[in-house]
Amino acid sequence: MIRVEDLRYRYRSEAPPALDGVSIDIKRSSIHGLLGPNGAGKTTLISLLAGLFTPQEGRITLDGASLGDWRAKRPSAIALVPQDYAFYPMLTVAENLSFFAGVQGVPQRERQRQCAEALAFAHLDAVANQRAEELSGGLRRRLNLAIGLTGKPEILLLDEPTVGVDPSSRRFLLEAVRQLAEAGNTVLYTSHYMEEVEAVCSEVSIIDHGKVLLAGPIEEVKRDRALEQVFMELTGYSLRD
Repeated sequence: MIRVEDLRYRYRSEAPPALDGVSIDIKRSSIHGLLGPNGAGKTTLISLLAGLFTPQEGRITLDGASLGDWRAKRPSAIALVPQDYAFYPMLTVAENLSFFAGVQGVPQRERQRQCAEALAFAHLDAVANQRAEELSGGLRRRLNLAIGLTGKPEILLLDEPTVGVDPSSRRFLLEAVRQLAEAGNTVLYTSHYMEEVEAVCSEVSIIDHGKVLLAGPIEEVKRDRALEQVFMELTGYSLRD
């Protein structure tokens, strides 16, 4: 269990809080959706989970241990796949994977096998020797995901992983996320598209202005009539569509 308790964070002392008392439980081997509009606090939350920022108030625990202690024992166990492209454009797909596997501390003898597995999972074998800057938007998103898989993480933090892709690539990425959970990975999937969250997530937390408005199983959240108008204003979608 990943437990986020009363998490608060401000980027500047005079700024409004990016997170204002966020509490979320994320079950192991599941896909938990984090749904909200741009600026809701989704990226701040996953940055804290990834260890990029330190909580100013509140705490994060994994299986009862503090995030810091847990990461110290398993430094490669949490992987962040950011919304921005996180690779070197001038390197080939295979070179990027090998480089980031090295950054994750994957031993040389294991690196080739793990990179081959990531290539196969993301269906990038055919472009392995192509420079990243030459890839289409959909293939770049696949490379982002494949890089996140180097080091064999247990927990994947996916920040808007389908931004800017065509419908075919979106379907592929959503199916890949489902397969990761089926293989035992825990996934936190951030989006502002309800249909994506509904397609892959078993539970969802709806967040806006740094606060969790509602959290729970997808079907229970959709039955909450009191939230429907607020949700539609935030996202443009009905909870019961």
